[in-house]
Amino acid sequence: MTKRVVITGLGVVSPNGADIAQFTQAIRNGLSGIKHDPQLEQLLFSCQIAGKPVIDESRILQYFTPLEIRNLESTGIVYGVIAGMDAWKDAGLEPAAAETPDWESGTIFGTGTSGIDKFRNAVYKLDNLQIRKLGSTVVAQTMASGISAYLAGKLGLGNQVTTNSSACATGTESILMAYERIKTGQATIMLAGSTSDSGPYIWAGFDAMKVCTYKYNDAPEKGSRPMSETASGFVPGSGAGAMVLESLESALARGAKVYGEILGGHLNSGGQRGTGTMTAPNPLAVQRCIAMALKTSGIRPDEIDLINGHLTATSKDTLEIQNWVTALGRSGKDFPYINSIKGMIGHCISAAGSIECVASVLQLDGGFIFPNINCEDLHPEIAALVDPERIPGFCLDKKINILAKASFGFGDVNACLILKKYDHG
Repeated sequence: MTKRVVITGLGVVSPNGADIAQFTQAIRNGLSGIKHDPQLEQLLFSCQIAGKPVIDESRILQYFTPLEIRNLESTGIVYGVIAGMDAWKDAGLEPAAAETPDWESGTIFGTGTSGIDKFRNAVYKLDNLQIRKLGSTVVAQTMASGISAYLAGKLGLGNQVTTNSSACATGTESILMAYERIKTGQATIMLAGSTSDSGPYIWAGFDAMKVCTYKYNDAPEKGSRPMSETASGFVPGSGAGAMVLESLESALARGAKVYGEILGGHLNSGGQRGTGTMTAPNPLAVQRCIAMALKTSGIRPDEIDLINGHLTATSKDTLEIQNWVTALGRSGKDFPYINSIKGMIGHCISAAGSIECVASVLQLDGGFIFPNINCEDLHPEIAALVDPERIPGFCLDKKINILAKASFGFGDVNACLILKKYDHG
């Protein structure tokens, strides 16, 4: 017997809002969090703008002990712990008692890399034969599962505790994995999400690949341009998104607020076959991922009201739109509304999917469609496929019933999630 799975808590640390209230206001109003980054300029990056969350130390002290902060160099762990614990609190949940873990609650919290600054400093000390000066927190901060381990310890989670990693699809994948665990009765509550470190040691490889824009260093807020004809590459970003998933039965029993319901989804890979490569998606796999997500959710293509796309402001945006058109069999005025938050926050790499899933749930719950900023010059190939009115440049107050969220990552991996507005009646 499968269980219905709902969302009862949200948390976010984003370049344009470091908590849910700030983030909601920002996405409703199309506010950008992308700014000039002096460090990237100093290091001679081509792209000298980025999306980095702003968090003051007094807030960090609410989540970490003074001893933890003294040795904490992983921005990804900071972002993930804040977003995860905020989601837990938003769901009306408390940490487990001191002696016994919560056997019914766990976490799947993804990342791409962890503590890269900590790792860099450790390497320098090793090179200088200073192994005794590494300290006791190097392993916890640099192991990929550091984020899930930190969250499990702070919340006392006793069910599955793990970290997934699938490049830019990581966050959406973590939510689908947590959903499956609850659906099949293996857990009652799961904290799902993902995080990404900030800084040049994360972003340098992308700059070297020339996939980041260099044309807007003097106009940071205009730099990230999904679906735009003048898009010239993505803007690097960072942060974390988190949500509490719970069986509907449990949520109702404790009177929890329900933000929305997860109907299903699908994960796959294009196997880097056909036109798929390490960096380019296999269109057949993307289309199959979308189609299978609908099938597992029991949803027809014509029932989708809104798509929250991956849409990175690269040359692949037109291909993504074509894949949606083909998979849904819908185009022109019949196409669903579609938006991308990357115009406001850049591409947050392993945190992208989870931050975007939080934005998706906020739209469902709040009855609005956030605007596509920097898209006033819609790419003509996209305009030929989709009526421009379906790509709004301003916030629409509109009830959304079914939302499709997709993420596509390096390695030719895909994730698609189907969300539904919860009927409180």
